[in-house]
Amino acid sequence: MAEKNQPGRRVRIGIDVGGTFTDAVAIDDETLEILTQLKIPTTHNDPHGVAAGVIQAVQGVLERGGIDPAEVVFISHGTTQATNALLEGDVVPVGIVGMGSGLDGARARNQTQIEPIPLAQGKVLQPLHTFLDTGNGLTPEQVTEALQALVAQGAEAVVAAEAYSVDDPSRELMVQQAAQAMGLPASASYEISKRYGLKVRTRTAVINASILPRMTRTADMTEASVQAAGITAPLMIMRGDGGSMMVGEMRRRPILTLLSGPAAGVAGALMYAKVSDGLFLEVGGTSTDISLIKNGRVMVDYAEVGGHRTYLRSLDVRTVGVAGGSMIRVRDGRLVEVGPRSAHIAGLEYAAFADPEALDGAELEIFAPLPGDPEEYVAVRTARGERYALTLTDAANLLGRVGPDDYARGNLDGIRRAWAPLAAALGTTVEEAARQALDLAAQKVIEPIEALRRKYALEDSKVVLVGGGGGAAAVVPHVAATMGVPYRIVENGAIISTIGVALAMIRETIERSITNPTEEDLLRIRREAQEAVIALGADPATVEVQIEVIPDEHLVRAVGTGATELRTGTGRRVQLSVDERRAVVAQSLGVPEDQVEHLGGSQGLEAFGHTVERRQFFGLFKKREQRVQVCDQEGIIRLKLAHAVVRGGTAGEGRHAAQLILEEGSTIKDTGRVLPNLFVLVGSRIVDLSGIADENLILSMIETELAGLPEETPILLVAEPR
Repeated sequence: MAEKNQPGRRVRIGIDVGGTFTDAVAIDDETLEILTQLKIPTTHNDPHGVAAGVIQAVQGVLERGGIDPAEVVFISHGTTQATNALLEGDVVPVGIVGMGSGLDGARARNQTQIEPIPLAQGKVLQPLHTFLDTGNGLTPEQVTEALQALVAQGAEAVVAAEAYSVDDPSRELMVQQAAQAMGLPASASYEISKRYGLKVRTRTAVINASILPRMTRTADMTEASVQAAGITAPLMIMRGDGGSMMVGEMRRRPILTLLSGPAAGVAGALMYAKVSDGLFLEVGGTSTDISLIKNGRVMVDYAEVGGHRTYLRSLDVRTVGVAGGSMIRVRDGRLVEVGPRSAHIAGLEYAAFADPEALDGAELEIFAPLPGDPEEYVAVRTARGERYALTLTDAANLLGRVGPDDYARGNLDGIRRAWAPLAAALGTTVEEAARQALDLAAQKVIEPIEALRRKYALEDSKVVLVGGGGGAAAVVPHVAATMGVPYRIVENGAIISTIGVALAMIRETIERSITNPTEEDLLRIRREAQEAVIALGADPATVEVQIEVIPDEHLVRAVGTGATELRTGTGRRVQLSVDERRAVVAQSLGVPEDQVEHLGGSQGLEAFGHTVERRQFFGLFKKREQRVQVCDQEGIIRLKLAHAVVRGGTAGEGRHAAQLILEEGSTIKDTGRVLPNLFVLVGSRIVDLSGIADENLILSMIETELAGLPEETPILLVAEPR
């Protein structure tokens, strides 16, 4: 047990509320050492709901770790509650107050009438609607009358929506405040998204409002319990994009917590396991969440709810019903499928963890786990009448895919006894039956992996599978072997999501619809993102803002990230020398160190290159290309390019250096000059300007990123010809 009241000790607590279990972990902020961890059943049926489990988890880690509440400098929890509310149809009726005038008003009337949104369990969120013509202004009496009409129709929450509220939110605020004065939870569309596109913005606000009452109650109870435990650090909540926010923000925008469960695992992979490129597979007992990490950044996209697009930016995750507890299915004497039902859903224990002697004389059973399921799932019944599920965890153990220290490690003798009746029924060996099961599972997992690879153009050299979650060893090694790619299981993989919650950075995304953005536009949205993330609890000194311009959508996006004020630990953040980083890159490239050249860097990042010769035109000509990789101070490779040119400079020379490297890296094609993908290394950041085809815009964005830096600040520009 950790010693209590160690001088200067700072502790971070992460709590991950899952559908079955609530996990908690306490981590030393300085060294990232895990002080203690625990697992308790999620308290769905408690009068206080899942908040009761969070309370128990907080008290448990404090007691187990010998932690004084005053030592806690960061506490955060991830929750599936918003996702479950939509999946279970546990939402309230929402009334929409649409507003507008003139020709725009006619469009606004139509665009604020949101079609029914299908939810699971056969339930539908069917918004109510009224419209206020604001051509002659808007009075409090009109607003009150509109709200009363919606309440009379059954509305229990309200959305205020106006066409150009992102520019002038005053009327949406007026409606929102009037609703709250009447005791109605209310969302304003402008606070959900700063994008034009009234219909999608309103739809997103409707989904947000529908879960406001449930999420607010949970937030209130959880925050009160944390404070009652003597913890003075503000309670943070995990977001679906991998960041975190203060609990007060969840009271306004609970929709941001959708998919926070998978996002927590990715946050752990990025910040604890230091994954820079690859596909992260978090494998539980019932399903596997698959996401893609590229150049140290997780891929996010707009989420869909009920088949409808929203303006919610969240982790681009693919979930497949294959995991450690997935059960085996047979039909006509053949193994035909794995999952989607798991041992947990069927209420059975895994054969892998049973007493081997109890499995002597076990007989095969074929059954349907739940009403309506096909009668194809297999289990074994022992002489004592106990039933055990045959799962992928068993199969992976049989084929030697599970290491001695893996969470999924089972008793091989017991597994053989449990699988013997199945093998006999199939007319094969237990090993061959296990191989067939794993092959079927692998095909189901590979399909979404390949879809993500295609969508984000992940090069073959970067394809590595990274496994986390308690069932990782049951799935990831065999999938990697089938694909012929490398893999690894992350340290403390069984609790990587909980670790991710504890280490999550504060994050906020600001989007603006802007055609032909100017430097002033970019500076404005940059400041807005910076101020937003500081308002969420980030230390101003740690805030970084990444700006992305999407010309085809007339969109500018600024993503601000920052650490909480007390997050200063560096114990796990080892600083490598330039030569040590060269060795890391050499290993990544698969070449001797003396063939890797140091190309320069910024204050925190270093670029290295390896030159290769390629023969063209039947070997008559040679072409020299430079493979470039960028490594941070901890030895994490943040950028890999198969062919690139590099130019150093200072912040004061940024524009001129950019003009030179854009010229050097450009190619001439039938359509004319094609600019290279450009990356700028500034401090510990990589400013990604790839894909932008307007040179003036690139130069403006560089000036925006370098604004305020001392002129002598070193930078490095890396251009990848296209």
